[in-house]
Amino acid sequence: MAARHPTLFWVLLTATAGLALMALLSQGHVVATVAAAAAVATLVLAFVQRLRHFRRVAQGHKRGAAGARRSAMPAQDAIIALLSHDADVAYLTDIDGDIIYANQVALERFGDISDGHLASAFSRILANPEAVLFRLQNRAAATGAAREDIITRSGQFRMSLVHLGDDKQLWRLDDLGKAARSTGRAADLLTLPMLTAGPTDAILYLNEAFRKLLGARPKSLSGIFGPEPLVSGQSRQIQTVDGIENVMLGVVEGAAGRREIYLFPPGPTADVRTLPPVLSAGWNAIEDLPVPLLKIAEDGQITASNREARSLLGLAEGQDRRVQDVLDGLGRPITDWVREALNGHGGHVSQFLRGRGDRQEIFVQVTLNTADGPEGRHLIAVLNDVTELKTLEAQFVQSQKMQAIGQLAGGVAHDFNNLLTAISGHCDLLLLRHDQGDHDYGDLIQIHQNANRAASLVGQLLAFSRKQNLQPERIDLRDTLSDLTHLLNRLVGEKVSLVLDHDPDLAAIKADKRQLEQVMMNLVVNARDAMPQGGEIVIKTENRLLSKPVERDRVTVPPGDYVVVRVVDEGCGIPADRLHKIFEPFWTTKRPGEGTGLGLSTVYGIVKQTGGYIFANSEVGIGTEFELLFPSHSLPVTDSPLLAPPPHAALARQGDGVVLLVEDEAPVRAFASRALRLRGYTVLEADCAEGALDLLADPDLHVDIFVTDVIMPGKDGPTWVREALADRPTTKVVFVSGYSEDAFADENERIPNAVFLPKPFSLNELTNTVQDQLA
Repeated sequence: MAARHPTLFWVLLTATAGLALMALLSQGHVVATVAAAAAVATLVLAFVQRLRHFRRVAQGHKRGAAGARRSAMPAQDAIIALLSHDADVAYLTDIDGDIIYANQVALERFGDISDGHLASAFSRILANPEAVLFRLQNRAAATGAAREDIITRSGQFRMSLVHLGDDKQLWRLDDLGKAARSTGRAADLLTLPMLTAGPTDAILYLNEAFRKLLGARPKSLSGIFGPEPLVSGQSRQIQTVDGIENVMLGVVEGAAGRREIYLFPPGPTADVRTLPPVLSAGWNAIEDLPVPLLKIAEDGQITASNREARSLLGLAEGQDRRVQDVLDGLGRPITDWVREALNGHGGHVSQFLRGRGDRQEIFVQVTLNTADGPEGRHLIAVLNDVTELKTLEAQFVQSQKMQAIGQLAGGVAHDFNNLLTAISGHCDLLLLRHDQGDHDYGDLIQIHQNANRAASLVGQLLAFSRKQNLQPERIDLRDTLSDLTHLLNRLVGEKVSLVLDHDPDLAAIKADKRQLEQVMMNLVVNARDAMPQGGEIVIKTENRLLSKPVERDRVTVPPGDYVVVRVVDEGCGIPADRLHKIFEPFWTTKRPGEGTGLGLSTVYGIVKQTGGYIFANSEVGIGTEFELLFPSHSLPVTDSPLLAPPPHAALARQGDGVVLLVEDEAPVRAFASRALRLRGYTVLEADCAEGALDLLADPDLHVDIFVTDVIMPGKDGPTWVREALADRPTTKVVFVSGYSEDAFADENERIPNAVFLPKPFSLNELTNTVQDQLA
């Protein structure tokens, strides 16, 4: 029936053509109309018959294809049933790698693959799965099957491919290290020689490849490599079963002082063709090793890299980069170093380099080794990530620098305090002989005021060095900032508005109120200077509970309750490359003459000495935020073991008694002795501790009070006072010093009846302190 359809179609088509011709040639309108209608009907009938013919043909083909599929289905179902019981990872894919079936082992290891492609599954263990799949497909195209051993961090695998007809592929991943891991010997199947050494260089483990290479089991590293220390990238000679071999070392530091040591292909001194297979496996064998490696051409081009190196340096596989594009910090062109290494001059000396671009924060130790290959002589660079080491080194250098500057500032402050004590003290003596009507009175007042200003600057130096004298008390920041608002509003001027936002349940803190006010004034003044066109400064306080330690700006803030103070401005901001320097002394962004560079370093010193933390966040063009964290304090503040003298009226009372004054600075001693004598005291002077003890050796000498400097040549103040009190236990003591009380507070806790008077002190402060001790 189907065969007759083509003939019927052509008969009908011929009839249609005849009727159409009749319609064209007919003279009568009716005849022409009837002929045309008949032609159209005949044409429609012809195409209907033709369509039925094509449909029957298509159904015949469909039944044939279904029959073919029915014959193929039992084979595919049998393969799937077989794979479902396979103990290894197995995938059935089409020719493009799209997954048709994954067995249970594959699902447990790799899970569901979102895009359904085999490369996505194997990307969990391979850095470049497409390259491995492509190699296997090329090899299997000729023989129908292929396999390849692959080393990864998680072990060694064997990947195999079998073609199933023209449109199906069977992939299997055999975990060669599974059995070895069950007995703790996963590295036995690693094709590269590898050993584990302890902190004493004892060999804890040798894998099978290393044992076969050596033909023995040495007990220590010196038995293989000699006494010299081992460094990644070194070329060393070792004794193998085949004689002396040149190898390159890869050293990976582990926990508890352990090290993993790998042997890599060597430099040009060895003939690669004569090496054991384990050392001549080529670059593919080290793709997934935990040692970053680069292959570098003569012009500095990076021609190959393994996964660790790409991860460390931020490289993409196949990316065209040169060494000088990714590393810097040698101090001379890196190409010169590469050229020297290729010529055998100093290439094995490790260099510490810094990353470039978005990897500027990393540091790497790079060792270059020459090697020969089909492409000619090249370099193998062994990298070691030393970012943490360099960071610690930078922190140590910074702390050493800050400590040195702090000691310098403290020493300068001590000497200045001695000078200021003499200046302001003798000025007080002159003022005793001049009243306000005297024409010299104004000059003396100017001297006195400027001496006080100098004392304030010295206080800033001591604050930076964290050696100023603090008078801690329990403070409610809401009250302190409210009292300070009037002064702060005067400081910021009319263009800048100041907003306070307090937590209504704000906890108290323990701090020196005067120093805390200095902190807030410095921060507000800096915020004002950052907004020359005006703006808003917000001071916000809040409680914060840290349930766990917080790492921030290389500082660990311990858990606990804190009171947070934030000072936020809308200024120009601080560039990121300068933000880490803002707390350094004498560093400022202001123009010469506009700032001393001590403001923020003073703030930092006060906050740290108070037991708090300070952090800065800034964005150029947006503004800056300083965040201060102070431990909350709910208990009363205990008194200091050395009580500061209480305030007194301007005029001091007359007194009597014998004072032993011990001071190595002659101007200070001269002023202090005159001041005490003017108040009626008998003063005995000594310029050192030894002189004071000589005077006290006379048992008939009566002394009521010791007034002594703390830091002196020879014996210091607390030392000689303890010796003197052994025979005179009831004698009162006044310590004076240009250093802070904290510098010797531990010593003085064991000295009874002692108070501390910081320099510079006035005439009244000295005499009133002595009178209070003798009262």
